[in-house]
Amino acid sequence: MSPARTRLLTGAALGAGTLLLAGCSGTSGTSSASSRDSIAYALPANFTPNWILPIGTAAHLNTNNISIANTLWEPLIAYDGSTGKIAWNKKGSVATAADFAADNRSVRITLGDRHWSDGKPITSRDVKFWFDLIKANKSEWAGYNPGQAPDNWTSFKPVDDRHFTITFDKAYNPQWMLANELSSITPLPQHVWDKGGDPKQVWTALNNAAKNIGDYATNPLWKTISGPYAVKSFSTAGKVVLTASKKYDGGEKANIPTVNLLPFTTADAEKNALRSGTVDYGYIEAGDLDQKESFTARGYEVKPWSGWAITYMPYNFNNPRMGAVFKQPYARQAVQRSIDQAGLAKVIFNGTAVPGYGPVPQGQASDFVSPAQKSNPYPYSTGAARTLLTEHGWSERGGVMTCAEPAKCGAGVAKGTKFEMRVLSQSGSTVTDNMMSAIQSSLAKTGIKFSIKTAPVNSVLSQTPQCKANQPVCSWQLSFFGTAGSWYFPAFPTGDSLFQTGGGSNFGSYSNPEVDKLISASTTSSSNEAIQKYSEALAKDLPVVWLPEPVYQISVVRKGLGGFSQDSLADFHPAQWKWTD
Repeated sequence: MSPARTRLLTGAALGAGTLLLAGCSGTSGTSSASSRDSIAYALPANFTPNWILPIGTAAHLNTNNISIANTLWEPLIAYDGSTGKIAWNKKGSVATAADFAADNRSVRITLGDRHWSDGKPITSRDVKFWFDLIKANKSEWAGYNPGQAPDNWTSFKPVDDRHFTITFDKAYNPQWMLANELSSITPLPQHVWDKGGDPKQVWTALNNAAKNIGDYATNPLWKTISGPYAVKSFSTAGKVVLTASKKYDGGEKANIPTVNLLPFTTADAEKNALRSGTVDYGYIEAGDLDQKESFTARGYEVKPWSGWAITYMPYNFNNPRMGAVFKQPYARQAVQRSIDQAGLAKVIFNGTAVPGYGPVPQGQASDFVSPAQKSNPYPYSTGAARTLLTEHGWSERGGVMTCAEPAKCGAGVAKGTKFEMRVLSQSGSTVTDNMMSAIQSSLAKTGIKFSIKTAPVNSVLSQTPQCKANQPVCSWQLSFFGTAGSWYFPAFPTGDSLFQTGGGSNFGSYSNPEVDKLISASTTSSSNEAIQKYSEALAKDLPVVWLPEPVYQISVVRKGLGGFSQDSLADFHPAQWKWTD
């Protein structure tokens, strides 16, 4: 879930098991197809593809859905990190240029000389079709945040078949507009999909058709594509077979004729497939790195896949019991100073994670991270954490810090309040379980009791929503859903969804008017100074518990499969894969 390109990495669990490997015939040390005209790619466990429409809705934001849709219908402006640096990938885009007006209040887009698979040209009309669909159905589009696209796009004016202009409601940072808003546009085959004329009726028809997974390979709607691959088969269990499109005329022609995307219900099942040689591109967890040699001996290379993400536990500031405590900056500082991020990264993640001290990803170098965030404002020290609490009226009773002087504890914190908090954490990951246990132990040294309950990730998300104190659902206190990173950003790591007051994915209802101003400035100013100030403010204010940023996954790739880097935006790009020997 989460808006548009910005998303949480979640997926629905569907029964699959070993039957998924029936189509793979390789043996250990060889590719799954001896002629090298196919590839078997393992999807992360329980991240089952279930949506083909290249318009995301809240229930279908599994990152694999996005990757598959982009392979069938190329984005107007494709951003990815597959070159080793996050940038506009013009080879994989329909647009060739985006020229902003001098006042940054509009942009003129140029389309390439491109065609749909049925031979019809891709024109401005196909982009306007997307634009009109989103304008009329914005509340159902997962990419919608009030005040942003499409609200801040005041007009769409076709100039000719290959040029159009979008006007904004005010001046925006071109870097942000291009990377975070214009990149959400996908030209759609208007001549095939626009049956009803009314955008709401067309939206309903397309979404209804997309619910029929078993028809993806046969429904004529999904046959007219612009991307390098077409769907050959798409099972309700999540196995997807893509075949190279002979009609593709873009810049990322498919190198491998057939791509098999294989779903798994457990990480162990996927690892067994690697060991048996039936997968060419798979993954292992950080805890499996001690088995690296067993995979290299089978003809694989082991490559960490770094993600453009942050990892955190949201506080529920509206929780009726602990919300008042969470609202005290010193209390959040005490919690943060009780988290040994360097130790967690080294021991729990086998060195594959990096500490994260704020709202901008730190796993890769960028110009967005402030010096304050880099320097870690709250270094690990349970002694310093205890001092913070005792100086603010807390004393330890029975091993748990308890508010003894309400005047010092802070507004709304009653005398006798115990610093006891619980987290609802994502289940199914040994690494996550071990991290939560380690955090529990270090918090106990400070005198903070930390209890842990686990549930499948979709259940965690449904049980920890934005809420008001008087609602029964507001009983949650802390939430964790970040085994592979809590939040993956688009190229520009804005915080509007996560930390702006009322943001669509601001789960804990964090609110700070000064931070709101900084977030708005980061989207409108052309200088990186604005986002660095935002980075500094949230590194210091602690809207969440910052945790180490793990790699997206540790990839296990058949030797001889190359031609690409792993995309830090967590997408995969089959057209970039090729056998190099």
